[in-house]
Amino acid sequence: MGSTVKRERVVRMSVEQPLWRALTGYRLLTMVYAIGLFASAYEVYERPWVAVAYFAVMGAWTVATLPQVSGARRCTKRFLTADLTIAVAGILLSPVAGHERAVTGGSTLPSIWTAGAVLAWALKGGWRWAASASLLVGAANVIQRGGLSRSTLHNVLLVCIASIAIGYVVEVARASERTLARALEIEAATRERERLARDIHDNVLQVLAMVQRRGNALGGEAAEIGRMAGEQEVALRTLVAGGLMPTSRASEDAAQGAVVRAVDEPDRAGYPADMADTDDPADTAPRDLRPLLAGHASARVTFSEPGAPVLMRPDAARELAAAVSAALDNVRRHAGEGAHAWILVEDEPDAVIVTVRDDGPGIPEGRLAQAEGEGRLGVALSIRGRLRDIGGTAELVSVPGQGTEVELHVPKKK
Repeated sequence: MGSTVKRERVVRMSVEQPLWRALTGYRLLTMVYAIGLFASAYEVYERPWVAVAYFAVMGAWTVATLPQVSGARRCTKRFLTADLTIAVAGILLSPVAGHERAVTGGSTLPSIWTAGAVLAWALKGGWRWAASASLLVGAANVIQRGGLSRSTLHNVLLVCIASIAIGYVVEVARASERTLARALEIEAATRERERLARDIHDNVLQVLAMVQRRGNALGGEAAEIGRMAGEQEVALRTLVAGGLMPTSRASEDAAQGAVVRAVDEPDRAGYPADMADTDDPADTAPRDLRPLLAGHASARVTFSEPGAPVLMRPDAARELAAAVSAALDNVRRHAGEGAHAWILVEDEPDAVIVTVRDDGPGIPEGRLAQAEGEGRLGVALSIRGRLRDIGGTAELVSVPGQGTEVELHVPKKK
């Protein structure tokens, strides 16, 4: 079975969706309220059949159009226009129904249901759409009252200010959402680039470097092959250091946002053979780290382990073992074939610590920064990058002439 690797993908999600759900509930509740208000004063209407006909249309419309107010994508301009038309018609029909209070300052037929139509405009188009809809409703109220009274002005301003404020908040939320989506997509692309760079360093670059050295040592045609391999190594290191992922684009749909979620995908690159061939992608049970590191033990590598299993999350165990392999590769490449290395595994109550030490010549001061600038990212990506992805840290201590020590620290998540 192939092993799995956590890759980050962008999954769309709208932060304004709760507002649409709230609007759906508001429309239903205010519809019931408006009908109940009419029923309680049925006897005072001179032409109650006008109100009954209107409420039949408004009720059927409210229930039938619930899917249209479930999100910005389904809330079209045609629906908004029809919805606002029904609200305005209800306001203008209030005096026709013969309710004297509708003219003298009482509630209109749709009552506060009208605000739901205005809020739909605010959620869909922002504060400008909200201002247009609220002004139209205000004009209908003035016509229905036969003039601009203090109470009418108060109600119109209340609806206008509230809807504009909500529309403005929605616009700000959408802009922030797009900014966050862009940042998350960049972060996801960066992490994927670093993962690919680690795999390239652990495999392709090291093979090209070996071909170059062997070719130069053999001479003749092999030297030419070695020279070409060296050129490809430099070109590939430049790509790794400069970026492998194209610039991603955040969604421009105002109703869409994005979050980054980690997903499991098969991956065999960059891990020891025993991990790449035997891991079950569906297995999430804690795994003993010791067997993953025991294979490194040899005449020149001393492996020291606790007597009890060192249990870790499968993904953390794989990344930690791969980081140890990268550290030992650096020992073989830079300390020489005759260097001796020691691996020490410590299982602390709150963390797992693995130390890789060698008796080589050590690393001159400033050499790591220079290597990273040249595109040689073994320590930066294959070791530190892996540890960072699982929430750990890597500390490197090297004294010229006294060897190098790499301490890998992975906290245990409760």
